[in-house]
Amino acid sequence: MKLMIRKDSKGVLTGYVPKKDLEEPIIAMVKPGMWGGLVTLGNGWQFDLPDMPADTPLPITVEARRMALTEDAGD
Repeated sequence: MKLMIRKDSKGVLTGYVPKKDLEEPIIAMVKPGMWGGLVTLGNGWQFDLPDMPADTPLPITVEARRMALTEDAGD
């Protein structure tokens, strides 16, 4: 799924999912440098980001895999 990552005017990292017209702040990162790990958006969605250099300029659109939440996994 396409995910655009940018910093807003206050320096907060945000993720935008064009397919859903959804923009949320990134509230958690598994890896300090963000790339190559999971990030969590404000609505709870988690994305597995590709490995990229730590100094990758923003904004950038990447192909990220949305991870299923525990409650989304089914009963």
